[in-house]
Amino acid sequence: MDQEILDRAVAVTTGEGTLAGRMGIKILSASGSEVVATMPVAGNTQPFGLLHGGASCVLAETIGSLGAALHAGLGRVVVGIEISATHHRGARDGDVTAVATLAHGGRTVATYDIVITDSAGHRVCTSRLTCLIRDQVPGREANGRDLLRD
Repeated sequence: MDQEILDRAVAVTTGEGTLAGRMGIKILSASGSEVVATMPVAGNTQPFGLLHGGASCVLAETIGSLGAALHAGLGRVVVGIEISATHHRGARDGDVTAVATLAHGGRTVATYDIVITDSAGHRVCTSRLTCLIRDQVPGREANGRDLLRD
């Protein structure tokens, strides 16, 4: 995939006004087979000061969906249809790192296994995301932006 289009896809995913942007998610690398990102624990905690399980799911769905979009290619859209998460241990500070790896990449469905680790490398969460892939409806761009034109 062209680097300019990849950069635009990352910007649409984590840009202003997106949940991923508000949560501080940063994409480190991205392709259809693997996406790597970080997210700060600070600001994404539950009342006991631990990383919120929902924040882990947002991180997992964000990078899994980006991977699925890159797998699907231009002119296709993806929507998450199932996510599961097992929370193994808490994280109190620093950043967590997530790696989404393509488990199945078909024409209409893509599934990613996502592992989230803390700053010490301990596994915090294991997630699996399945996305449905469809042709894009003309005039309905991602977050109001056309990846080819903006």
